[in-house]
Amino acid sequence: MHSLSLYLDTSVIGGYFDTEFMADTRALWRLKESGRFRFISSQLVIDEIAGAPERVRALMQTSFAMEDVLDITVEMEDLAAAYMAQKVVPAAYADDAQHVAACSVARLDFLVSWNFKHLANVRREAGFNAVNILQGYRPVRIVAPTFLIHGYDQEKDL
Repeated sequence: MHSLSLYLDTSVIGGYFDTEFMADTRALWRLKESGRFRFISSQLVIDEIAGAPERVRALMQTSFAMEDVLDITVEMEDLAAAYMAQKVVPAAYADDAQHVAACSVARLDFLVSWNFKHLANVRREAGFNAVNILQGYRPVRIVAPTFLIHGYDQEKDL
């Protein structure tokens, strides 16, 4: 069985403890533990959670093997700059562009985010993908955890 590779952004790590997102976020972790998904993240996420509560930092540390934390490369920075040049996200949210670039350059299956304003929405995804195609990268899929977990719930019902 092939495990899908998921790039988790900062909102998903924090969502593990947020009452609004907790149920679906924790369901995602259970599916990872069952072998359905492989979690990937980046140094950018580690930097973003540096000031987060200890339990969030501890979750990051226990959930990701060092080889599953991507360094941000020049190639990723260049792709993020291309997103910004095309105004896919506002300039103040350059980190969001870097998350997408990291996922795209690493050729991961999905970017997973609870950030509906700048990442997990069809308009932004279309903008990121227009740039990806022009830059020679495959389209990126950006989804909330909910969109990944419910397909596996159906297997129990068969």
